[in-house]
Amino acid sequence: MAPSLLSDFEVVKRLEGKVALITGAAQGIGACIARVFVNHGAKVVCVDINAELGQSVCDKLGLQNATFIYGDVTNEADVEKAINMTIQKHGKLDIMINNAGILDDPKPNILDNDLSDFERVMRVNVAGVFLGIKHAARVMIPARSGTIINLGSISGTLGGLTSHAYCSSKHAVVGLTKNAAAELGKHGIRVNCLSSHALYSAMTQKFFDFDEDGKTRAITSLEGVALQQEDLADAAVYMASDEARFMSGHDLKLDGGFTVINPSFGLFSKS
Repeated sequence: MAPSLLSDFEVVKRLEGKVALITGAAQGIGACIARVFVNHGAKVVCVDINAELGQSVCDKLGLQNATFIYGDVTNEADVEKAINMTIQKHGKLDIMINNAGILDDPKPNILDNDLSDFERVMRVNVAGVFLGIKHAARVMIPARSGTIINLGSISGTLGGLTSHAYCSSKHAVVGLTKNAAAELGKHGIRVNCLSSHALYSAMTQKFFDFDEDGKTRAITSLEGVALQQEDLADAAVYMASDEARFMSGHDLKLDGGFTVINPSFGLFSKS
């Protein structure tokens, strides 16, 4: 079968000479972004609270290409340290990927939701992104260049898909992206959001209906294509590359058209 993803091809290295820091890079989307970025010539710094998995990712990518740093995105000292260590090792930071995030348990009744669970999700998903933007900006502003990509979700556009906490957190990420882009543009720094449909994982299985092949049965308007981690990684490559040099404040959706239709009403409802 012919390769279908940009990451499967031998292509021009679109991130040659770039340095990227990726949070939540020990597994899943973060690890995939790290791999694809290295394939495109970037040096990556992988930050995660899972040291064993994070180091394993870097070992596979080659220690000349990837470095692991333990870090909790809710701890400002950890985020500051990770940025500082990146500068010490590479002399610069070109790309910041704020990917780390969590889901809480699916409780559709707001009366069953605990404030402590809500605050935990907001702390990781929103405060973690805020700290990533803040400390990336700290080193990018003097360089007058850089790009920051925050991982969002279609839950940041629509209601009713996930928990109150997760939905609120992803709406906040979109707002934070726009506000940071408005501020940091004068320093030559681009800030964007990458929001996707659900991807199969142990985390997302709690919310979405997947078949045995890991394909979601949720309705989209795009037939014959199943979202993969590499799709997000390829989109991140574009957003981080010089080809997207005029893109800022944008929420790029990889959702198969999910957010443009209401499957319960309309001319194009599926028979």
